[in-house]
Amino acid sequence: MATAQVQIRKGRKFDQVVDGAREIFLRDGFEGASVDDIARAAGVSKATLYSYFPDKRLLFMEVATRQCKEQARKSIDSIDSANPPRDVLTRVAHQFLGFLYSDMGQRIFRICVAEADRFPQLGREFYHSGPMIMRSAMVDYLRQAVDRGELRIHNFDLAADQFAELCKADLWPKLVFGIIQTVSDEEKARVIEGAVTTFLSRYGVDEAALTQAS
Repeated sequence: MATAQVQIRKGRKFDQVVDGAREIFLRDGFEGASVDDIARAAGVSKATLYSYFPDKRLLFMEVATRQCKEQARKSIDSIDSANPPRDVLTRVAHQFLGFLYSDMGQRIFRICVAEADRFPQLGREFYHSGPMIMRSAMVDYLRQAVDRGELRIHNFDLAADQFAELCKADLWPKLVFGIIQTVSDEEKARVIEGAVTTFLSRYGVDEAALTQAS
């Protein structure tokens, strides 16, 4: 299959179609979402919908990548490079898990996995539209924190990936396997505190030493 960009035609009602699709995908999921319902929610004809998106997977990918880009933007905006690591990591983790545990975040993940063989472009587009952007921003912050003497890191890419995985500990596998359906704010805060503390135990600089140095 050619790339999604080749198959999608932009036009006057493009955003209208995507907004309507988002509403239906959130309500009914990917498999349950019908073209009729999407067209109705978007206020367009089926012919118009198909003229923009000849495949429902392409439409879902557009919805998913928009959501991921928006989430990445919010997360990046939350990074104040002048703040200490504990503050920044905690804020980023809340943004990251807020999307990951959301209904849309769960649907995107499951569909990317389910369609991986038939539609590998979906997973690649998802990764590049959100996780990769956020990873790059995290690496930039970690480098600045190291330059200020607040962290000790040699492999920045690995450290950024490790923090993301620490944030997914405990609750994420239970959501993926259907053991739990929702995550409370208290549970999320518990995991974030553990992730930040563990990360700083590995890469942090002793705060007393920092105080003496300043």
